[in-house]
Amino acid sequence: MTSTQSMTGDLCLVAGSTGMLGSEICRLLSVQGCAVRALVRTSSNPDKVARLKDLGAEIIHGDLKNPGSLKAACRGASTVISTVSSTVARQQGDSIESVDLQGQLNLVEAAEQAGVGHFILVSFPTIDLDFPLQSAKRAVEERIRRSRMSYTILQPTCFMEVWLGPALGFDVASATARIYGDGQRKTSWISFQDVARFVTAAVGNPQAKNTVIKLGGPDAMSPLEVVRLAEQIAGKTIHVQHVPEEALRAQYGAATDSLQKSFAALMLYYAHGDAIDMMEALRILPVNQRQSLREYLQAGI
Repeated sequence: MTSTQSMTGDLCLVAGSTGMLGSEICRLLSVQGCAVRALVRTSSNPDKVARLKDLGAEIIHGDLKNPGSLKAACRGASTVISTVSSTVARQQGDSIESVDLQGQLNLVEAAEQAGVGHFILVSFPTIDLDFPLQSAKRAVEERIRRSRMSYTILQPTCFMEVWLGPALGFDVASATARIYGDGQRKTSWISFQDVARFVTAAVGNPQAKNTVIKLGGPDAMSPLEVVRLAEQIAGKTIHVQHVPEEALRAQYGAATDSLQKSFAALMLYYAHGDAIDMMEALRILPVNQRQSLREYLQAGI
């Protein structure tokens, strides 16, 4: 079996394949015996590209900002999966407008023109604020819906590895936790590994076609409840630093560029919480093992 063949004869193109989520999707697809084509840039981290090759993925170079480079990437693919965002790993010329909006639209267009049957987009839930990243996501979602392709739009809540990780100030090992807002509103925190499982469960799944599915983890807990759980697991007191919602709103109002405004809006989303019912999502995408907050916190101690 070659990297462009699978047991089913289907080929999945993964855009965003060198990212945290995209690389895990490639790994799971490979484990399941699916053929994987990984879209990478010539400037992508060589070690990350090498790991994709080790999985058996076919490497193809392209850039969402260059529509011409996407034709070959989409050719022969039955499914396109996009996890791309400029908000995490940015290179020269990357922005919400050039990548999350126009770049994603370029990919949808290329996939449709290549005769791709199924487009899976990782997005995020609707947030009651106006900001550039959300505007880009909704425009891309609408374009996918209007395409000739079947679609699955997945909208996970807050990734626990990001929002409950050291980069954003939640550092159990250092006994500190930065909390946005009052910390009392529950969120169904989700692991990126579970998002990857839901993505792969959508591949080749007729029930997942033409659906928009909101995703959350198994635990709906407030940030302060997460702190108490972390204290219980670590056996030590964690110092909590609150960023008041008023400060977040001021940051949102004063933001002078798309990225600043979008980050401020996402922090307000965190502050407001988002506890969801997963019954319908699990009926369509039966992912049986999902990472709990306890498991995540224990692994980080």
